[in-house]
Formats: sequence, structure tokens, C-alpha cells
Amino acid sequence: MANVVVVGAQWGDEGKGKIVDWLSEQADVVVRFQGGHNAGHTLVIDGVTYKLSLLPSGVVRGGKLSVIGNGVVVDPWHLVSEIAALRQQGVDITPETLKVADNATLILPLHRELDHFRETANAGLRIGTTKRGIGPAYEDKVGRRAIRVVDLGDRAVLEAKIERLLAHHNALRRGLGIDEVDAQALLTELLAIAPQVLPYADRVWALLDGERRAGRRILFEGAQGALLDVDHGTYPFVTSSNIVAGQAATGSGLGPSAIGTVLGIAKAYTTRVGEGPFPTELVDETGELLGSRGKEFGVGPGRKRRCGWFDAVLVRQTVKTCGIDSLALTKLDVLDGFPTIKVCTGYRLDGQVLDYLPACQAAQARVRPIYEEIEGWSGSSAGARSWADLPAEAVKYVRRIEELVGAPVTLLSTSPERRDTILVQNPFEA
Repeated sequence: MANVVVVGAQWGDEGKGKIVDWLSEQADVVVRFQGGHNAGHTLVIDGVTYKLSLLPSGVVRGGKLSVIGNGVVVDPWHLVSEIAALRQQGVDITPETLKVADNATLILPLHRELDHFRETANAGLRIGTTKRGIGPAYEDKVGRRAIRVVDLGDRAVLEAKIERLLAHHNALRRGLGIDEVDAQALLTELLAIAPQVLPYADRVWALLDGERRAGRRILFEGAQGALLDVDHGTYPFVTSSNIVAGQAATGSGLGPSAIGTVLGIAKAYTTRVGEGPFPTELVDETGELLGSRGKEFGVGPGRKRRCGWFDAVLVRQTVKTCGIDSLALTKLDVLDGFPTIKVCTGYRLDGQVLDYLPACQAAQARVRPIYEEIEGWSGSSAGARSWADLPAEAVKYVRRIEELVGAPVTLLSTSPERRDTILVQNPFEA
């Protein structure tokens, strides 16, 4: 059986929660491999709503092993808080069912403060982050001064690492006019939270290798969307980690051969949160209608999402950079009733026609979409569970998207309800 990597094929918020939940029921192990607690997932199981941002989706299902890989940056206080909130909902989370990579980087209060300062300062480039410290934590990781989960278990190591970390951060804070961090206060905070985190720590790379060799089904759960990838996204308006499918191997400690099938998730239209280019954005009544119908507000910070027509250029590019084998298309029902639907098939830039999004920031801001108009449908696709339940024009729309992006749609979601899904092929059996 194939192990499955799930990645967002747009800018995130594609409805991964529902699809990942559907797949996690069949998986033995669910692994988060990048990002932090800046990407919310909403799961509805037996009428109960669960909101996750750091924990893998498998935690809400009994009998699953949930893993936070080394590619994730972990806020230990948020981790403890999210576990406590789920326990109040009756979810049993123990060190036997949840494992956190001992070599994962920690998000500290100073990271949150720096993130907030940068995003609210009048000067400089605003990225549109969630201000939760993810970016600054990754900066320390690649700067080789990060504090990691395993360090919580050794006071002497922790003291030395704090000294090294603050040599950098306090100099930076002085330059920004922010009060310096007290080393003893930070040490006290970390020593206090350590006993609540360390029981979950493990050698995830070895654990997952054993699960793979035992024939367990592994689901790699990505956060955000590939267009926010630090290398392949709309840089610099991106997150601070790699989101593409290849990161599932790097961010979990398993080799590339462990990856079987890559499932991309895409909305039937396009949304984006935060700053940055958005060629098909609709700042008119149609955009507002898409937003209100699709309830386009973020799970975590609750930010309103920008909305626009489906951009086949971007998804086609993501299919290539992620090696996507098939797509799960979500929120088709939001398009019900539109007499005409537009799909972006290319861009115009300074008199040229492009079939890709250029890497240059200035060029990304100047591209203009080339649209193909597709006949809409008056019937309802909401709740459809087979192709026969869909209006004929809706089927044509899906087929056209498949042609334009170069990948088949093997899962089609027609409402937030888990059962309202049309399955063509199970990714675990691909």
C-alpha cells in the first residue's frame, strides 16, 4: 500500500482538514512535517467540531499514531494548551499516541515578540504572517542557534544555548529598540514547561522507519499551501519552510522512497490570506460573494481571505513542483448558480503571454490573467456523492480543470460534510 503525502496546491486554506480526516481514518500513522501552529484545520467527526493547528489530524481518532516531525517548529506552550483543549473534548492523547521529534526546533516567546514587531512596524516589508513566531524560529534553526525539544532535558546544555541565542537576539532587539530578554527568566520558563513536553519526545526518524518496514500506512500531512513554499512560492510573501511534497521526507526523517502517492488539494476557486500577488483576485461583488458563500475566514487567527477565480497556471505549476499524482477538488458547491465561471489559463506580462508565474517579485505583481469563460450551472452540486448527482456543466468544469492543470481529480468535495465526497480512486490504493 502506498504512503500518501497531502499538500495544498494553492495558498493554503484549500479544505485539507476534511480530506486529511477522511484519509487519516485509513492510515495507521499521521505525520506533520513542516510549519508550526499557524495553519488551522477544522475537523467535524460525529457532529463534534475539533480545531487543530499544531497537532496532526490523527489525534482525534483512536488507534492512530500521531507524529510531529523534525521539520515542524514547536511552540511548547501552545502544544500543551492544544492537548489540554482536546482532552476537554474527550480526546485521549498520551505519550504512546503522540510523538514529537526530539530534534524539532522550539518557538520561544522572543520569536513571537519579534514576529509581531516586524509585522506591525511602519517600516519594512509586511509579509502578512500570523505573528506566532514561526519565521523567527526557522531563522534561528538555519542560523544554528535554535533550542530544540531534546535540549529541555539538560539544564547545562539549555543554559549554554540560551546564552548563545541571546547573544544574537539581544543585539537585534537593542537595534530595534526592544527590551532585552532576561536569560534567567527564559530558562525558568523553559524548565517549567519541560516536564509537560519531554514525555512526548522521541527519535521520530527511527520510529517512522520501523512503522514503514512493518507495512503501516503513513499519511504525511502538510500545512498551508505550496504557493507559500519558501523556495517555490510567491517569495518573499511566503512562509519560512518548504511545503512541497519533498519536504515530507526531509521533515520526518524518512528517505524519499517512503513517499508513495502525492495528493494535492485545491479549491474550485482561489483564495489567499495575507500580503502578496494574487493574479485572479476579485475585489468586487463576485469576490465578496465567493467569500460569503465559502465562509472564507481562517480557522486560527480568523483573518478574512481574498477570493478570486480558479488559477490553472498556479495549480499546474504546483503539480510539477510537488510531483502531484492526483487532485482533491473542494468547495465545488460554492460555484453553484454562477451563470458564467472564469478560469485563468495564462498571463500577460509586458506584451508577452506566459504559461507560468515568474519568480521575479516585480513581475509577479504585474502579471494579468488570461481568462477562459466556462458555462456555469443552475442546479445544485451541494451534497453530491456521485458524478451522476452533479449538474452536467459542473462535470464539464471539473474535466476542464483536469486538462488545464495536468492531473486527474480523484476526490471531489461537495460540502463541508465528510460524507459528501465523490471518490474516483483511493490514494492509499493508487
